[in-house]
Amino acid sequence: MKKLAIILLFSIGLVSCARNAITGRSQLSLVSEKDLQAMAEPQYADFLSKNPVVNSGADADMVKRVGNRIASAIQQYYRDKGIANDLAGYRWEFNLVNNNQVNAWCMPGGKVVVYTGILPVTQTESALAIVLGHEITHAVVGHGRERMSQELAAQGLGALGGAALGSNTQAGNVFNTVYGVGAQYGVLLPYSRKQELEADRYGLIFAAMAGYDPRVAIDFWTRMASLGSGSKTPTIMSDHPSDAERIQQIRDYMPEALKYYTAK
Repeated sequence: MKKLAIILLFSIGLVSCARNAITGRSQLSLVSEKDLQAMAEPQYADFLSKNPVVNSGADADMVKRVGNRIASAIQQYYRDKGIANDLAGYRWEFNLVNNNQVNAWCMPGGKVVVYTGILPVTQTESALAIVLGHEITHAVVGHGRERMSQELAAQGLGALGGAALGSNTQAGNVFNTVYGVGAQYGVLLPYSRKQELEADRYGLIFAAMAGYDPRVAIDFWTRMASLGSGSKTPTIMSDHPSDAERIQQIRDYMPEALKYYTAK
């Protein structure tokens, strides 16, 4: 059975891959961005209705301010690359939720949640920009779509679209796992090492374009690495880059990111 699933996944991959316009990497794509955005809208609204949203105050204002600046930077980056249409359907929302988890996530269409538990780790507005740049990159370059496609293929669901995607219970469960709704993983869901490093690279660029110093990423990830293994610690899965590898890669990416940085 396992062998059959592997053969099925390989066969689907041969005919369902698309090259990402930003990263240049070929990605499995069994579901459309439009369909994922249609799933995200009600899921996001449902999550906000069931969790304590922080609607006012300095922290809530900061989340919206940083988020909107990152979103503007991404839109500019995509316009500069001549691929602005790739962000069609994005209606950005940024909400702070009162929860002690060290967590943040972005759904398709720009639906973002930041948990209050991550703010003691970010400490500064610039470090929050690093987190949001990273998480939003996962969404805009299709990492979630890629992971969801892999999960759907592994479960033998193949390409689902429109109403079939939205009404399929298995697909809904995969969506919630991939995009972090109610997840216990912490700030970073278990994306692959390659996806994580792509999010680090372009997240730095987007934060820099938004006027935030990307160099704060070194201290932020150092703080993340020092959290230990307590109950509030992000679960760094085995396929993640190691802390040392991530920090070194960020140092390597820094000259590129700094080319985009002008303090505001």
